[in-house]
Amino acid sequence: MVNLLVFVLSDRNQCRDIVDAWEAAGISGITILESTGLGRRQTGIRDDVPLMPSLSDLLANRELHHRTLFSIIEDEATLERVIAATERVIGDFTRHHTGLLFVVPVTRVLGSRSGAI
Repeated sequence: MVNLLVFVLSDRNQCRDIVDAWEAAGISGITILESTGLGRRQTGIRDDVPLMPSLSDLLANRELHHRTLFSIIEDEATLERVIAATERVIGDFTRHHTGLLFVVPVTRVLGSRSGAI
């Protein structure tokens, strides 16, 4: 079965390690997006920054960004290898702010490189 694996990575500094681990696990078509979650965004955005902010104002107003990675995976064995590789990089998903990983079945793909899906 073809699946879409989506992983929202909390620590964007681990993105390169995740991509390397996914490639080593057998996938090469990975899309990476910058993303912000609403819960963490509300704690990272201030509305009291002046019209002409100083450097300290800008640094105090840093938003919390994540990386969202996704890939279409054509077989169950590769999917399991990628999930295991992800856990080796980030550790236990039950720890706070590690990330969110989910898998969605895919019934149709248009624009795939292989065209076989």
